[in-house]
Amino acid sequence: MNRRTLLAALPFVLAAPSVRAQGAFPSRAVTIIVPFAAGGPTDVISRLVAEGMARDLGHPVVVENVTGAGGTIAAARVAQARPDGHTLLSHHVGHASTATLYRRLPYSVTDSFAPLGLVSDAAMTLVARPDFPASDVAGFMAEIRRQGDKLNLAHSGLGGANHLCGMLLQHAAGTAMTGVVFRGSAPAITELMAGRIDVFCDQATNTAPFLRDARIKGYAVTLPERVPGLDLPTTTEAGQPSLVMSTWHGLYAPRGTPVEVQERLAAAIRAALREDRLRQRFAELVTAPATEDRATPAFHTRFLAEEVARWRPIIEAAGQYAD
Repeated sequence: MNRRTLLAALPFVLAAPSVRAQGAFPSRAVTIIVPFAAGGPTDVISRLVAEGMARDLGHPVVVENVTGAGGTIAAARVAQARPDGHTLLSHHVGHASTATLYRRLPYSVTDSFAPLGLVSDAAMTLVARPDFPASDVAGFMAEIRRQGDKLNLAHSGLGGANHLCGMLLQHAAGTAMTGVVFRGSAPAITELMAGRIDVFCDQATNTAPFLRDARIKGYAVTLPERVPGLDLPTTTEAGQPSLVMSTWHGLYAPRGTPVEVQERLAAAIRAALREDRLRQRFAELVTAPATEDRATPAFHTRFLAEEVARWRPIIEAAGQYAD
């Protein structure tokens, strides 16, 4: 190469690192959209994961709460975001149920997102008012079948984890109770303690303090394994294998996000889940970090499709739709 050719090429050679740097991910702060209010379990879990991801990515990861319409407003915003990995969705099991609960959505639950990995699993608990007339799960189910719609079943809105668990409970019992809607778990538990609500199915995160103090009556946890710190059998142990459910959380990017960006984000999720501080806080929340094999795009994609298929017949049998 002669001197003139070398000098002509020099600006492009010098520019190459800059071009590569501009294409590096992330190039700015990553935003995680949470479809529920600040302070709730999904928000707390998302913020803990965001902190760990930020350390691994070397850029801020901020959480923004976008509430309303059972999480579909937040999901629609992420589905329509630029697919560059800088806008993500954090959602729980309710993301899978919206595929059936909402018959008209501006996005596809399975086709508009790139699942990045699961982040947590929390047990649901079958609980009742302190004087509920049953001493074990068999008696609990028998009482539900006997009294049916004379019993009040609390939940905090269509598509919420406790609403889904309540539908699963009624499906297993083969009867319907009278639903009573509350603005969150806290007021529902208050009414349960006072005996004005009969039955509730909610996250162990919310019910554990009241179960430990015997202020509400507990019957079982809905995971295949027992929950440390709660003296409750599993529903499988108690002869109710169809009553297995977790409030799982996962992160999503918009469909079309480059595969290498998806993998970088998934690696940051796994790095966050390995941190001692996160694992300690998750234990305090009575939830478990996802195992590394579940915190991957491939597993999360399969799992989401399975959960959509699982909840469809249960919601259709209940005939409860949000639109």
